[in-house]
Amino acid sequence: MVVMRDVLVIGGGCYGTFYAGQLARAKHKGKASYRRVIVVDRDPGCRARAELGETPDRAFVTREWTAYFAERFDRAEPSRAGEPQDYVVPSPLMPHLMFEWVLARARQRWPGRGIAVAPVPGSLGTPYDRVAPDGTRYVSFADWICPTHCIEPAICPAIGGPRTWEMGDAVRELAERLRGSGEQVFGPALFVCRHHVFGVGTFSVNAVLEGDGMVKTAGESGEPAAVLVGTISGCHGALNLLRLDAVSRRPSAPADG
Repeated sequence: MVVMRDVLVIGGGCYGTFYAGQLARAKHKGKASYRRVIVVDRDPGCRARAELGETPDRAFVTREWTAYFAERFDRAEPSRAGEPQDYVVPSPLMPHLMFEWVLARARQRWPGRGIAVAPVPGSLGTPYDRVAPDGTRYVSFADWICPTHCIEPAICPAIGGPRTWEMGDAVRELAERLRGSGEQVFGPALFVCRHHVFGVGTFSVNAVLEGDGMVKTAGESGEPAAVLVGTISGCHGALNLLRLDAVSRRPSAPADG
């Protein structure tokens, strides 16, 4: 049995409805345990609410995603060792929302400091590699159309052969190469999406808070630094580079006399 605390399903459309339904079925069959599923969508009449409805262990929040994350995570503390964790279930079509939260937190922490999203340099060797207008770099080891709700098993169902790649390894190797080039690069901070319930990919809230802590550590010296941040699965990923400028230090006032 997979033991979770709160499971945050992002979006109440077709994907969110499927995810919430799968979680309920897994709990009914004794395959998963959780306190509640929270479906977040700006539409109060979203499909998940209409088809599934509220239950003692399923709630709906009518909010914009970014506003909800700020409310939920800004004062959150990581779950302690041995305690059930909270998890996020992203939609495959959602923007890189966890990076946006980490970026917003950095700007709150250092309001007068130059903080920007920079292009992620270097090669990961993936067949699919595209940069979106917002600077997010989308990469994938698949040059085929993946099966819907694929759980990324050891034998890839698309090619019928061993899955010899792992996106987390590729991103960590990229971070090492960037550091080897002389740049002060921290990370990677990775939010790794794994299937705890069939067809429902999740990453832990603890990982998100650890990523925010990594950015805090990177910026504490006041020197220029960058943090590589990714939301990834075994095969696919969305990557950003959060760049911190040096803290401007005003010259001291001259001594009297």
